[in-house]
Amino acid sequence: MSAELLKKGLDNASHTKVVKVGRGILASSGSIICEGLLEAEGRLEGNRKAMLVADERTWEAAGADVEKSLRAAGADLAEPMIYPGSPTLYASYNHCEEIKERLLATNALAIAVGSGTINDLSKLASGELDQPYAVVATAASMDGYTGFGAPMTKDGVKVTMPCPAPKAVIIDLDVAASAPRPMASSGYGDLSAKIPAGADWMLADAVGVDPIHPLAWELVQTGVREALSSPSELAAGVPEAYEGLCEGLVLSGLAMQVAKGTRPASGAEHYFSHLWELDHLGAELDPPLSHGYKVAVGTLAMTAFYEKFLERDVAGVDIDAVVSRWPSWEEVEEDIRRVMSGPLIDKGVNETREKYVDAAGIRARIEKLVQAWPQLRVKLGAQLMPAKELQLALARAGAPSVPGDIGLTPDDVRATFPRAMYYRSRYTVLDVARELGWFEDIVDDVFAPGGLWQ
Repeated sequence: MSAELLKKGLDNASHTKVVKVGRGILASSGSIICEGLLEAEGRLEGNRKAMLVADERTWEAAGADVEKSLRAAGADLAEPMIYPGSPTLYASYNHCEEIKERLLATNALAIAVGSGTINDLSKLASGELDQPYAVVATAASMDGYTGFGAPMTKDGVKVTMPCPAPKAVIIDLDVAASAPRPMASSGYGDLSAKIPAGADWMLADAVGVDPIHPLAWELVQTGVREALSSPSELAAGVPEAYEGLCEGLVLSGLAMQVAKGTRPASGAEHYFSHLWELDHLGAELDPPLSHGYKVAVGTLAMTAFYEKFLERDVAGVDIDAVVSRWPSWEEVEEDIRRVMSGPLIDKGVNETREKYVDAAGIRARIEKLVQAWPQLRVKLGAQLMPAKELQLALARAGAPSVPGDIGLTPDDVRATFPRAMYYRSRYTVLDVARELGWFEDIVDDVFAPGGLWQ
């Protein structure tokens, strides 16, 4: 990781101030945590204790060593909170409340030792108490370590609840390389999403919908290709191969802090994952099907969509014809109600209404796109990876590379495209294709014989 780039990210991040990634750093985790949470006179903020939060597996992987290192650093420790290792801990709000109660009772700051769920529970509990926390990551499984917000199930519904990112993040590469292989391949899937997500941001920037934040873009995109370049070594558990992946995931989270939003790290590919999560895809498994696994298939779907989109002549579009057939809001809403179901109908209507514009607005957008297209097409081509190349890399990393790997069929993925277009107000290539009148035809092209999954 470029020390200069990391420094720029930390200097501009909203909450995270210390990040350490390296081999064998678990032994010094106590002093690193204290550095991140120190207040005046060498005491933890508020003169509080440190309370480790882990499950039995992450405690064995790193928790005991972190506890030892904290004691050596002079930290005052509360009794650790260790959840059972099986069944897999679920990110349910009642667990967040348990952690919050223990933190209050012991006047402690949380030190999460684990991956996604442990981190999210500790993050939300600390955020609701308006106090900082630190995380010692035990797997390179996602970019949420340095991200704000926590996906949580509350009252039977999964939502992302607002809360600050950690003050300090530690990733020992030896620990990450020793984690179950599916966790790293999940992180690889999550990081691969930055490729089409970046292309979506480029399009939104070109038409004036969502300008690119230069530093956030730099943090995510500078090293993502290199971080994805060693999938076979990653699958083999080579610690050095984990460095790029871990750093890419960390920088992605910092970029979200810098931009004060998730745009730097996600585009339409993530909406496939979110929709499948709402469908409870793989929820019955132990561990449940990971976010990164679903994102991997969504990323392939969107990369294939981009390939077909870029084969078309945007510069030659008949703008008058595009404007003349642009549907009214009432027609769009009718289609949303046809495509979506249950609670997603209202969500789809509200989200799509935010990005809908009238005929004059469409004319202005398409004129900007056509004008920018000669240079933009070249930039998009450089940003994206060939779908077959990405598919092979995901397979080598042990991540899903066909829908069947996550229990879906190509038809299931195909049916998700219109739902993904309406799922969020964020402007993506799906919206561009719809505005140009190409959406259905491009989806047909993606799933035509000889395509990615045929």
